[in-house]
Amino acid sequence: AGGSVAAAGMLLGCLAPSVWAALLGFAVAGLGLANLFPVAVERAGALAGPSGVAIASTLGYGGMLLGPPAIGFMADWLSLPAALTSVAVLAAVAAVVGFATRRSTGA
Repeated sequence: AGGSVAAAGMLLGCLAPSVWAALLGFAVAGLGLANLFPVAVERAGALAGPSGVAIASTLGYGGMLLGPPAIGFMADWLSLPAALTSVAVLAAVAAVVGFATRRSTGA
């Protein structure tokens, strides 16, 4: 659910016609992303044990370090709305992965 909320909020934020709508979209995206990392680490632990937690943490922190420069380069090459739309797409992918792992763990 967090990935879906984040994707919708990011799409609203990057495609909004006004500043207030963009701010609302980014706030909604933040609410959706706030629980995504802890849930991902928990699911990784349930699926693969301690090594799953280590891998999920490494990927999560790596994304926090590499994500902003990648978005900046994409904004320079394409446009800012296109770069931020990629964040919405990745949040939607996270929602699909979360749904798929939920089915396989029986939660």
